Amino acid sequence: MDIEQLMPHVEALIFASERPITMIEMTEMIGQALEETIEAERIATCIDAIREKYEASYYPFQLREAGGGYQFLTKKAYHKTVLQLNGDKFIKKLSTAAMETLAIIAYKQPITKSEIEFIRGVSADYSIQKLLEKELIIITGRNEDMVGKPLTYATSKNFMDYLGINAPNELPALKDISNIDIVMPTNGSEAMPEDEAQLMVTAEGDLKAE
Repeated sequence: MDIEQLMPHVEALIFASERPITMIEMTEMIGQALEETIEAERIATCIDAIREKYEASYYPFQLREAGGGYQFLTKKAYHKTVLQLNGDKFIKKLSTAAMETLAIIAYKQPITKSEIEFIRGVSADYSIQKLLEKELIIITGRNEDMVGKPLTYATSKNFMDYLGINAPNELPALKDISNIDIVMPTNGSEAMPEDEAQLMVTAEGDLKAE
């Protein structure tokens, strides 16, 4: 079977799959359906041809690699239109706290709850629970080097599928999306007004002199 005949089978599988489908899966399924051996290289060629086909401007969707597989996704120009169809079903609104927690996990994973709380400065229990419920993060294990061996968290496959990426290292670099400096915690004296801090230093000096 030549590439032109094979392409519709690949398109059909990608279109019908509810999740990103891998090249290995397509190779096995098409081989079983056609009752012949299909080389992975031929499937790869079909994928390249399908991707090029749907890049044409008159198609509202395109072939994207995401979540370890391939799927058809609506082009950005049509996102607002598609959201009118059961928009609430697809938009999972997160609170500011949850968004901040998710961002920290995405860029620092695997990370523990105490590390998240150190960065945010507040409790992360509720945010972590909500992110787990929405299946945007997962528990990856425990940090064996920390006291108590706390649980560690990372972003989930659903999170990567939503962003259209295959791995966390495909996230945009922080320098590309923000120029905000990270403010680290200071000790009490450093946080005081200058005149009050000076009074404390003077008092400490007097005590030592005595």
